[in-house]
Amino acid sequence: MTISVNVKQLGKKRNRISDMPFFLENKPHTLRELITESVRTCVIAYNGRINAEAVPLTDEAITAMSELGKIAFGMSDGVPADIAKATDDAILAFDDGLYRVFLGEDELTELDGSIELNENSSVTFIRLVMLAGRMW
Repeated sequence: MTISVNVKQLGKKRNRISDMPFFLENKPHTLRELITESVRTCVIAYNGRINAEAVPLTDEAITAMSELGKIAFGMSDGVPADIAKATDDAILAFDDGLYRVFLGEDELTELDGSIELNENSSVTFIRLVMLAGRMW
C-alpha cells in the first residue's frame, strides 16, 4: 500500500512541504500499526544505504547540507538498525509526546484506536522540538 507522507523539503530557501509517496508492506488499522509499518520501511531503507557503495558528494548536495549547518559524508558507524528496537523507541516517543500524527487534517491520538487508511491517504508526522537553555 502506498500512502502520501508530508515532508518538509530540506535545503530549500522557502519552507515548503510536499507530499512524498511512502510504501507500507501491510495495511495498518491502528495508529500503532501505522507507526510500526512506517518504522519498518525506514529501517529497511536505512540498512540498505549502509550496504550501498559510497558515492561522492555533488556540489548541489554540499550546498544543501551547508544550508542546514552540517555536511555529512556517510554513515556514522555502519551498524544496521534493529526494527524491533526502533519500533519500541518510536512508540515510546509518541507516548512521551515528542511527535504527533495527522491523517488528513485529523490528529490521531490513540495508539490502539481504529483508523481508516486508504491508498494515497495523506499522513503527517510532526516532530515537536524541545527548546534547551538556561532557566535563570
